[in-house]
Amino acid sequence: MFKKAYSNNLGFNIIVSILAILYAMIMLNLLFLRDRYYLDSYAYNFVPFDTIWRYIEHRDHFNFDIWFKNLFGNLILFIPIGMFLPLLNRKYKRTFSLIAACIVLIGLVEVAQMLLRVGSFDIDDIILNTAGAWLGLLLTKRFMKRRRLSNE
Repeated sequence: MFKKAYSNNLGFNIIVSILAILYAMIMLNLLFLRDRYYLDSYAYNFVPFDTIWRYIEHRDHFNFDIWFKNLFGNLILFIPIGMFLPLLNRKYKRTFSLIAACIVLIGLVEVAQMLLRVGSFDIDDIILNTAGAWLGLLLTKRFMKRRRLSNE
């Protein structure tokens, strides 16, 4: 069942799997259910860094919590993806594999939010979310390296 997982320890793999499922349920709630209002039309941004720069340039026009959530929340909330994927499947330990998978996964979420009209499609969300997952991968690689050194 866990042939491609990072660890050979069944208990560790089960715990990581349970945490990943809990994380996925929390994210589904945050992205599709919690405090959502239905938009009257489709909302989208296909221009990379447009929203990011707008939040940075006009940060004094936004409440701090809105500014922080939109920039850093999008980054922080996706760090666990960069941790769970390589622990559950070693192929995601490679940066390109993880980033490609995240772009596809997050892109699908963004399209679904737009089509269901519970949010907008924003290329900047894909950029920030993928960067967060990449940070998670960097943290996980440090853990993997440290664990490998302690086992030698």
